[in-house]
Amino acid sequence: MEHVDPTVFRLAIFVLAIFVGYYVVWSVTPALHTPLMAVTNAISSVIIVGGLIAAAAASGDGVGGWIAKGAGVAAVTLASVNIFGGFMVTRRMLAMYKKKERPAKVEAKG
Repeated sequence: MEHVDPTVFRLAIFVLAIFVGYYVVWSVTPALHTPLMAVTNAISSVIIVGGLIAAAAASGDGVGGWIAKGAGVAAVTLASVNIFGGFMVTRRMLAMYKKKERPAKVEAKG
């Protein structure tokens, strides 16, 4: 039996992860979206730490060093956008559950 190329193996895992992620996210009930966003923010914070480590650990002035630094900066930027967007969505969803205040009645003088 021949060995499978590691690139093909990784690509197959990536494609399967896309399908699983799609079906998991779209099957979540609306009541669970806020906790899901909190978990997503936590995962993105781990991505930021990894991106910072990748950008700082890149050694050498060669092409590989610049690619690692660029990938680290891109990971930090995209994860930051995801975190702040997640907080905005969570804030908006939580605002939907607050009771709306009724305006005070103005007494007429006369």
